[in-house]
Amino acid sequence: QVQLVESGGGLVQAGGSLRLSCAASGRTFSDYAMGWFRQAPGKEREFVATISWSGGRTDYADSVKGRFTISRDNAKYTVYLQMNSLKPEDSAVYYCAAARFLRTTIHRDDYAYWGQGTQVTVSS
Repeated sequence: QVQLVESGGGLVQAGGSLRLSCAASGRTFSDYAMGWFRQAPGKEREFVATISWSGGRTDYADSVKGRFTISRDNAKYTVYLQMNSLKPEDSAVYYCAAARFLRTTIHRDDYAYWGQGTQVTVSS
């Protein structure tokens, strides 16, 4: 079992930055890849970023490439999402998730555990 708790969301102006954190507990953190997803009102939950068990590989959605950075600290059982140059269309509830395996994956069904989400609102 893995428990995930996100933090760091909030209200920010367009062009600003936020750093989300996700603290994990339970299974050994380096046993699985991690991902970030987001869901805006009335929309499907979509992939944002993923990182392999070691942090050696990352993948991003095209919409955030060059603006967002995912990282992890296995000693602290924490994954981060640094979000820069935020746009109003980035507004959503952001979820971290633990994958069923070690490698990166963009597919929602490949994630077994989810946090409760943290709200990010970007004003224009």
